Amino acid sequence: MIRVLLADDQSLVRAGFGALLDAQPDIEVAGEAADGEEAVRLVREQRPDVVLMDIRMPRLDGLAATRRITGDAGLGDVRVVMLTTFELDEYVFEAIRAGASGFLVKDTEPDELLRAVRAVVAGDALLSPGVTRRLIAEFAARSKEPAAADALALLTEREREVMALVGIGLSNEEIARRLVVSPLTAKTHVSRTMVKLGARDRAQLVVLAYESGLVRPGWLG
Repeated sequence: MIRVLLADDQSLVRAGFGALLDAQPDIEVAGEAADGEEAVRLVREQRPDVVLMDIRMPRLDGLAATRRITGDAGLGDVRVVMLTTFELDEYVFEAIRAGASGFLVKDTEPDELLRAVRAVVAGDALLSPGVTRRLIAEFAARSKEPAAADALALLTEREREVMALVGIGLSNEEIARRLVVSPLTAKTHVSRTMVKLGARDRAQLVVLAYESGLVRPGWLG
């Protein structure tokens, strides 16, 4: 059973998402929070699999709450998905850098929301939509970090190649087809790359791919 915590200061949003999620046989709502402070407290108490976190909330905003959650070693299995009203929200990139697994626009279709919840639990990042890649590329291009480029020295040539393909949003299956290897082999390369670079998930691997200069805005492989 996938346990989801809803964090949003709008009760109608929580009610709508909650009804949708609870109607699924494999998902249940583990709790609801109206602000970031409450969200962090409930995450520590309930240990949900996924947190749907609004960016703008009182007391403690979603970005700060995400940093607290992802910075807690005891909450390493909790995945945060940011909720935003605007697709090109500058805080989204900072949230991903802070450890969020991706983001969703609040008016997303119900099927997309359910797919997103299941995807992050499976270890995937919500980075396939082109708008997400454009956002990450835009902000990463503004803030290249030399340390990220230095980290590439830890990788083999094949791992760099795989990281670049993750960076443009390809799934393990798509990477496997591109490199003519099995999906399991592609997954293994991705996992090893994440471990070497200390990336929490694929979302952070994408950020590192841009920050290191391995992938540049507009690059399609």
